Amino acid sequence: MAPTRMSRESLVPLLAAHVLQNGLADASLRPLAKAAGTSDRMLIYHFGTKDALVAALLEYLAGMFAAALDTAFPKDRSASRRACAQTVYAITEEPQFAPFFRVWWDIVAGCSDDNAAYLDAAGGMMDVLLAWVVDHLPADDPDPQAGARAVLTVIEGAQMLRAVGCGDIAEAGLAALEGRPA
Repeated sequence: MAPTRMSRESLVPLLAAHVLQNGLADASLRPLAKAAGTSDRMLIYHFGTKDALVAALLEYLAGMFAAALDTAFPKDRSASRRACAQTVYAITEEPQFAPFFRVWWDIVAGCSDDNAAYLDAAGGMMDVLLAWVVDHLPADDPDPQAGARAVLTVIEGAQMLRAVGCGDIAEAGLAALEGRPA
């Protein structure tokens, strides 16, 4: 049997599995290559640069995250923007989402250091997530683009608060959006 030829398409899932398990902090070429069963030179051959590899990897992870949300999200559209934010917040508390958030906070940290690759990748990831939110808002939302931006802002803030151990503040904020006591 002939050995399997590696391609960008076959490498990215292997790299994504490694990053979800280990985070981006140790995403240098050698550990990534080892995880994919190849060499760092072959990664550069397939992706051109480490920045291009990271961009492809993060785009793939954004798609994985959106697919996981789709699987867990109720089939019907949300009743309101608030309901969308609350449902996403509740769903993403499930353990299968923890690796995605560890990677996301690595990306945010890289963005705060003006890492161009992370900034570009994060922008692309936000585009994927904004489109996902638009598709899950009420069908009669008066401005789905603005609504998606507002919902994503609320979700990101609530996720950050939960990540730093202040989930009670996030819960209270989400409850206040609904106009109910915390």
